[in-house]
Amino acid sequence: MFPSRRHLAVLALALSCGWAAAQSAKPIKLLVGFPPGGGTDVVARTLAEKLKDELGTPVVVENKPGAGGQLAAQALKASPADGTVLFLSHDHTISILPLVVKNPGYDSATDFVPVAGFATFVNSFAVSGATPAKTFTEYVNWVKTQGAGKGAVGIPAPASTPEFLVKVVGEKFKLDLVAAPYRGSAPMMADMLGNQISAGVGSVPDFIENHKAGKVRVLAVMGAKRQAALPDVPTFNELGLNGLDDLPYYGLFAPAGTPKATIDHIGQALSKVLAMPDVHENLTKMGLTVGYTNAQQLAQRERAYTQVWAKMIKASGFQPQ
Repeated sequence: MFPSRRHLAVLALALSCGWAAAQSAKPIKLLVGFPPGGGTDVVARTLAEKLKDELGTPVVVENKPGAGGQLAAQALKASPADGTVLFLSHDHTISILPLVVKNPGYDSATDFVPVAGFATFVNSFAVSGATPAKTFTEYVNWVKTQGAGKGAVGIPAPASTPEFLVKVVGEKFKLDLVAAPYRGSAPMMADMLGNQISAGVGSVPDFIENHKAGKVRVLAVMGAKRQAALPDVPTFNELGLNGLDDLPYYGLFAPAGTPKATIDHIGQALSKVLAMPDVHENLTKMGLTVGYTNAQQLAQRERAYTQVWAKMIKASGFQPQ
């Protein structure tokens, strides 16, 4: 006796559910393009700990530092499109690098698909503990006394938003500032804490804990308004440097071809995690503005941000390398 259509449908559903259950049991690898201990790494580990419960499977953070996140992005491109490998990244690797590197080894628009966004943040300008300046104006005046206005400023990666900020700050305040690139914010912070470099530019999460501890001092932040985590720190707008309002973003990305059902499932899990009071509080304390955006909204944000910086980079005269 041949099975009826109804029996075949039930069998197909059962097999589908079994496959889905098997998939959900696989560990998920969460790629991070920067070393352990930096702001992005801390964010990833905060979310991974909660996502494993929502998704019912281990979520393991894997650091692939190097080239401003390029190595991690290339690893994502080569990964299976089944939801078992994700990339937690901010704007630098997704939007900026493809504008400043001729052959980054990936195309964000075709090799990746957005899963969900979860926060925006601002970049900030900080000085080491040994630097005498207590305000940004004092820093400008101090640099002008150091060898004809010359100074080195650490940045987490070359050809990054922080590097362009150093350039803009130097031009605006007539300082000869040189951007000193590091392999992530953690080694930059180590040199700032050791007073090996007097200043650095990075995200608020990179600096916030050491700022609160008095080991570094954040003197200015990007964005249209002051940050809740740093209410006493002025914006660059307040200091007379305009045009730095567009906020960088954080999001999860998957390899192109990942099924929409898988994207939606992970996105919904992330939404639940962000709604947890302890997660929201911890990310806010790091200097993030927490807010869930679905895959489509993240894609729109990515395109808009890329267009803004494409114009700024072109206007700066920077040539892709």
